[in-house]
Amino acid sequence: MKILILNKSEVERLLPIPVCIDLMADALLSLARGEVILPLRPVLRIPDSANAFALMPAYSTSLRAIGTKLITVYPGNHGTRLDSHQGAVVLFDGENGSLLAVMDAASITAIRTAAVSGVATRQLARKDAGTLAILGSGVQARTHLEAMVAVRSFKKVFVWSRNSEHARALVSSALPSARVEFEVVADPEAAVENADVVCTVTASREPVLRGEWLKDGAHVNAVGASIPTARELDTSAVARSRVFVDRRESALNEAGDILIPIREGAIRADHIAGEIGDLLASGDGGRRNDTEITLFKSLGLAIEDLASAHYLHERATREQAGTWADL
Repeated sequence: MKILILNKSEVERLLPIPVCIDLMADALLSLARGEVILPLRPVLRIPDSANAFALMPAYSTSLRAIGTKLITVYPGNHGTRLDSHQGAVVLFDGENGSLLAVMDAASITAIRTAAVSGVATRQLARKDAGTLAILGSGVQARTHLEAMVAVRSFKKVFVWSRNSEHARALVSSALPSARVEFEVVADPEAAVENADVVCTVTASREPVLRGEWLKDGAHVNAVGASIPTARELDTSAVARSRVFVDRRESALNEAGDILIPIREGAIRADHIAGEIGDLLASGDGGRRNDTEITLFKSLGLAIEDLASAHYLHERATREQAGTWADL
């Protein structure tokens, strides 16, 4: 039996972000319906560094599929020829256990993470949101920009990065296709203070976003920090917000943005208002009024990788795309 191998460029062609947004909504709904087995990811920390190796397995009864992502996270790769997230997503048939595909993990991670933020933004941001702030300038900044303009009609985008050259490069690469005005700003406060939607997509372990900067009615997607000891948002930003997560169990075990304010006594675990999948299942919009600040804390779930891989396998099979090989 031949297995499918998809490289980075093939994943990017076959999994466009607008398609992936709807795919991720279905995946989170499936999780909310109890159709997914999703253990917490084991993470191996590389000694004397901020680097890690993670295993992210999942099983879906609705997709009849099993999969896992094997990935390294090396934050120091930012700005080099290597992605900070590298590895493979491996897809198996859930009925007979056969290996179906091996796919580039970095591209799947970049696309599906931004797509999930797109789902959350479509659900939680004000309908009239017109200004966007991107804090960060790496791979996730590029994909999040694409996801955000897919769900809201932004007129202006503020971009901040610790490396202003990287921020300008992000804007230059986005200009040909994005019908918005861009402004590279010198500090994160200048990016955030007038923004209706904010995406934090940095590798920072300390807050880059402070609650006092957020305007009434803003929505925040906090994406970059994914371990208990790192956060991109200060305590005030979390305490001021109505908080939603991709998965409560993961957030209460892995999300420093939430765990640190809990340890400080500023919030309790029940400050998490709910999961995005539960909002989708109930039809509840999540936002209670136009002045409320909403926050989506993203950690990334294996079901998102599995749903992406399942879709990619089906599409590649139809189009005879990718490389098909005997193992």
